[in-house]
Amino acid sequence: MAPSTTSFQVKDSADGKQVLAVIGDWTIWTIGAIDPALRNIRLPGDTPLDVSELGSIDTSGAYMIDRTLGGAGVGPEAKITLVGDHPTVERLVVEVRGSLRNAHPEPVHHPGIIALLDRAGRGAIEAWTEFAGLLSFIGEAMTTLAGLLLRPQKIRWTSVVAVMEEAGLDALPIVSFLSFFIGLVIAFLGANLLAQFGAALFVVELVAFAMLREFGVVLTGILLAGRTDSAFTAQIGSMKMRQEIDAMKVMGLDPMEVLVAPRLIALVVMAPLLSFAATVSGIVGGMIAAWLAMDISPSMFLNRFQDVVLVQHFWTGLLKAPVIAIVVALIGCRQGLLVEGDVQSLGRHTTAAVVHAIFLVIAIDAAFAVIYYEMDL
Repeated sequence: MAPSTTSFQVKDSADGKQVLAVIGDWTIWTIGAIDPALRNIRLPGDTPLDVSELGSIDTSGAYMIDRTLGGAGVGPEAKITLVGDHPTVERLVVEVRGSLRNAHPEPVHHPGIIALLDRAGRGAIEAWTEFAGLLSFIGEAMTTLAGLLLRPQKIRWTSVVAVMEEAGLDALPIVSFLSFFIGLVIAFLGANLLAQFGAALFVVELVAFAMLREFGVVLTGILLAGRTDSAFTAQIGSMKMRQEIDAMKVMGLDPMEVLVAPRLIALVVMAPLLSFAATVSGIVGGMIAAWLAMDISPSMFLNRFQDVVLVQHFWTGLLKAPVIAIVVALIGCRQGLLVEGDVQSLGRHTTAAVVHAIFLVIAIDAAFAVIYYEMDL
């Protein structure tokens, strides 16, 4: 009977060659004690293996034997010379050796400028892949939405209304509150700057143009990206992890119709309303700041606002809201559908949804600014 104590010996045979003798049980539960001593020993691949005192063995023990007998320098077809008999050791060592040869090699870490270029290239490829995937998803979503508009009875209005409440009405206080303080800050900054040139009254135009054309809709988009987009990704991602989406497909339900379309419709409806509320709150904040800092009464502020601010500034800002809503909603839904079966994937895609949405909100606003400039709006 083989002894239970796990150990090894490197001894000389009668013909002068070294022999690796393995003793006791070589399993995952027992090899930890001898691993430090065995790790630094490397023997030729044709070294005989004495298994006469070997007890139980699993793939962990077989890996340690293969590592000692040449490791990566031995091909999977190399023969193993055994001293003594054992029913499984040769088969396990051969299987482990073959698995190690088929494993993916560790990535090569290049130094200096090469590593920088490598990361830049990989980042560019990932960005392009993500952009192409987003365009594909947008096309699929628009096709699904067009089909639902042709058959309105298939739209899940209960889900649409529920998302409108969650993403719209529930977000109204925080959007209005933050926009109020943004308008307040703009007016205070303008008061200090314009007063130096004796043009304090122009703070009305500053607040009006900033809130109507830019900050009202951009702030709404950023808050939707951080608040609503993460919720969309987490909700759909959790369903993906619990295989509820697979169950939908088995039942003949299209996830694009059930999950994506209601969120898209709800956000397209609510984003202009939230942008309008943010714009009004920002103007009110600016009006209060002008009253406190520059003694411009609310009636004077409103009269000046009505006289110099054209209605086109309101529409040029509000037209951005549906576009931003479409992009934000689709990014959140797409990242949710990309979630895999683990919590780390859910967290990673939720973070990606927020970052991508905020980036695209600002990029879309910049694109509209260029278009409006070319159109002289």
